[in-house]
Amino acid sequence: MVTVADVLRAIVDDKPLVLFNTIALSNCNSDIFLTTLGLIRKQYYSRLFAFQKSGIVKRRAGKYSLTAFGILLYHSQELIGKALNEYWKLKAIDSSCLDCQKSKSSKLLIHSLPTKKSRISSLNKSKKNFPVLKLKSHL
Repeated sequence: MVTVADVLRAIVDDKPLVLFNTIALSNCNSDIFLTTLGLIRKQYYSRLFAFQKSGIVKRRAGKYSLTAFGILLYHSQELIGKALNEYWKLKAIDSSCLDCQKSKSSKLLIHSLPTKKSRISSLNKSKKNFPVLKLKSHL
């Protein structure tokens, strides 16, 4: 069973994270050059093995691609990156809402984010990249 620690350990550094992002953006074209990533052959293959072991990357016909879990991890990482870009806005919201009620702070947070139309547009774009899983209920 894969744990959260296993997954985070696989992408803990800059180099594995760059490799993970390269696989995510390559659309199964694994013409990834070791020299451009700054990895030696052993590092490259040990990182790929860690990705496979943690269930975020699969190898099919000699090409590496993200699993459904890997896609979710990639989009989560993108979301964290966007939040880091807005870090100071979020910090200002935290400092201005120390005595606010929860509902007031959530309204302030919503108004500080992009317009509703752009939020919906962004959500629709990200939905296209997520795999659709239909589960049958056993009830």
